[in-house]
Amino acid sequence: MAFVKEFDFMGIRKPIMMMSATLVLLSVVSLFSLGLNVGIDFTGGSVIEVGYQEPVDLKPIRDVLAKQGFGDAIVQHFGSASEVLLRLVPHEGQNKAELSSAIIPLLEAQSDKGMDVRRVDFVGPQVGEELRDDGGLAVLYALFAILVYVSLRFEYRFSLGAVAALIHDVTITLGIFSVLQLDFDLSVLAAILAVIGYSLNDTIVVFDRIRENFRKIRKKNATEVINLSINQTLSRTLVTSLTTLLVLFALYTLGGEVIEAFALALIIGIVVGTYSSIYVASAGALAMGVSRADLMAPEKTDDDLEARP
Repeated sequence: MAFVKEFDFMGIRKPIMMMSATLVLLSVVSLFSLGLNVGIDFTGGSVIEVGYQEPVDLKPIRDVLAKQGFGDAIVQHFGSASEVLLRLVPHEGQNKAELSSAIIPLLEAQSDKGMDVRRVDFVGPQVGEELRDDGGLAVLYALFAILVYVSLRFEYRFSLGAVAALIHDVTITLGIFSVLQLDFDLSVLAAILAVIGYSLNDTIVVFDRIRENFRKIRKKNATEVINLSINQTLSRTLVTSLTTLLVLFALYTLGGEVIEAFALALIIGIVVGTYSSIYVASAGALAMGVSRADLMAPEKTDDDLEARP
């Protein structure tokens, strides 16, 4: 691993930061032009859970619903191969009660296996709007709290770099979901909040080493100290990220459709968050002119020494 310790991360920070700015810009454009493919949790609709006596194939169910104009319905196994969860948005002017009354006979006619309805829930548009607004406020509150915390623990330029990295991670993750028009529901929103925590933890580890090295090393400039600190924490960052990604890839491939979007959002967020700890948070603080003097512990005065017991 000797070659890793000498890698000049800060030497290529400018083109990498330009690439990041381009990705963020493309993500913002996609979010405004295409938007997010929000799920029933935000738009309102019906959730129907049915159980069969034997394992059932989902494709015939999707085909029946598509013929009735519900091609965007979400149909997935729930718990086992004999339990099916349907998420549907009613047609314009259609009552939600009428929706379930129309769908259940279709399911019964489609299958010759015994079927029973386990649950029928309704999510109104007003509830959907509240969930969307509360989720957005949760992200804003988290970013503000992080700004205050890092400012108090380190220095305001580090806090700005940390918040910039988090905004970068969230924007790019949302941008990928927008470009690919992947389903965005509450589980994905939960993953976004988890990405914020993961990325911040990685950034704080790097910042802590930078502060420590600024106080110990006198003969290096700010760029050299930050570069050394990133190299020293690189093995920890890679091991943590790779082991987490192994679990998430297992969830994505083996966990089924219920948590597929959740796992994918975390995979994207962790990859982007690991990279942003180096080239957005740390490089951003360096670009704003952080120096050794900003992180040195205050010197003790004679009065402080006399006050000691």
